[in-house]
Amino acid sequence: MAERPRLSVVLPAYNEEARLPRTIARVAAYLAEEARWLPAEIIVADDGSGDRTTAVAEAFVPPAGVSLRLVRLPHNRGKGAAVRAGVLASAGAQVLISDADLATPIEELATLASRDVDLAVGSRGLRRDLIERRQPLPRDVLGRVFNLAIRLLGLTAFTDTQCGFKLIEGELARRLAAAQRLDSFAFDIELLARAERAGARLAEVPVRWSHVDDSRVRALRHGAAMVLDALRVRWWLWTGQ
Repeated sequence: MAERPRLSVVLPAYNEEARLPRTIARVAAYLAEEARWLPAEIIVADDGSGDRTTAVAEAFVPPAGVSLRLVRLPHNRGKGAAVRAGVLASAGAQVLISDADLATPIEELATLASRDVDLAVGSRGLRRDLIERRQPLPRDVLGRVFNLAIRLLGLTAFTDTQCGFKLIEGELARRLAAAQRLDSFAFDIELLARAERAGARLAEVPVRWSHVDDSRVRALRHGAAMVLDALRVRWWLWTGQ
C-alpha cells in the first residue's frame, strides 16, 4: 500500500500551457529537496482549459518521492470550483493551495509551515515591503478596498484574503471543500469564513509576493462579482445556510 502523501500541492489552472511546465518543475524540484514533505503529490486542477494545459501536465515526469495527478473539469467554472475539485482529490496530511503563476514563490511554504495552526494564510497586507513587484495602482487600490469591505462585513479580520497561497491541515481542507459553494475568485472568503466558524486555528502570515503579468483576474469585472459573492456569504451566515 502506497504511503500517504505528507503534502498535496493544489495548482488551479486555466489556459496555463505556457507557464505551467515551469511551475510544476519548480514546485517538484523544491519538494524533492525538502525531505520533510516527501512523499508529496502535485495536483493540477484544470478548469476546463481550451489550450494544452492538460497535455503539458500529463507530460511532466516528476522526481522520486513526488507524484503528479490531474483533475479536469469538463468546462470552465471558475477558480473556486477548480480549487475545490483539487482539494477533494487530495490525500495529503497537509494541503497547499498555490496559484499557478507562483506569484508567491514555493519556497514560502516553509514560512507558512512555521506556524502551528490549522490554516496559514499567505498575506501581502501585513508586510508590504515583501512585495517584490507591485500590482498596477488601480488594481492595488481596488484590492485594498475589497479587503476592507469584507472586514467591515465581519467575514474575516485578515488584511488580505486573495494572495492565493494557503497551507491547510488535510482533513480540514477536504471537509471545508466539501461544504463550499462558491465557484468564483471569492472562494477564499468562504473558505476562511467557514474555517473560522468551525473553530479552526488560523494565522495570517506575511509572505513574499510579486505581481505576474497575464493574470487571470480582471479587476473591475471580477471585483464586482467578488463583492456580490461576499454579500452572499454574509447572507448565508446570517440565515444559517
